[in-house]
Amino acid sequence: MKTLCSTFALIGALAGPAQAEFSFEATDADTQAYVENNLLGIFYHEFGHALIDVLDLPIYGQEEDAADVLSVFLMSDFFEEEFAVQLAYDTAFGFLGEAEQVEEVAFWDVHGPDLQRYYNLVCIFYGANPEERSDVAEDLGLPEERADYCPDEYEQAAHAWGGALDEIAHAGGGQSLKMAALSEEGDAARLSFDVITTEVDALNAEFRLHDEITVRVEACGEANAFYDPAPREIIICTEFADLLTEMAP
Repeated sequence: MKTLCSTFALIGALAGPAQAEFSFEATDADTQAYVENNLLGIFYHEFGHALIDVLDLPIYGQEEDAADVLSVFLMSDFFEEEFAVQLAYDTAFGFLGEAEQVEEVAFWDVHGPDLQRYYNLVCIFYGANPEERSDVAEDLGLPEERADYCPDEYEQAAHAWGGALDEIAHAGGGQSLKMAALSEEGDAARLSFDVITTEVDALNAEFRLHDEITVRVEACGEANAFYDPAPREIIICTEFADLLTEMAP
């Protein structure tokens, strides 16, 4: 049984095939950076689902929310400040782009409403470093009523996910994440594969799991991403890069 848990799963179903296509020659640098950063955020989200499965973590509430929190936590803590801030902006704009294209909010969906996920991302990211990220909170419209609680929300995230990451942290890392060979052609497939491969290498340098997780970049017929617990595989669909190119601000 596949656990469909993509940041953009709903929009992929509603919008149909993307009208734009990612191209190394035709896509400008800002748009390519936006696509790459959102691919990272999506991959971190699916990595969260994988860790919940492999480590048998207890989840109190929606698993999608827990995976979102890990994604923000890793963006905030695993990168130098300048790049972390750009990651936060681009992934936040990704949620906004999705919200703008959804005609009716699916409150029945396992994912929270896109605008709520947007504010949760901004809040936790700001709460991790409020002294240096006040401009981010202001630029992205975080209300003061929420901002006051964001440092506490980040501490909750650090307490929840920090223990799990400590459990798999290993001096010298390991090779628990296995990148499957790319069998697709095209710029979108190559970009997605290169971005995810770089991040898999970075995570392997820090962590070692007791079970292997395979990561695949492949065509799915829709812009999606998911974690499949049976074979323990993270799938990033090549169509995502095209959709993100179309959605870029």
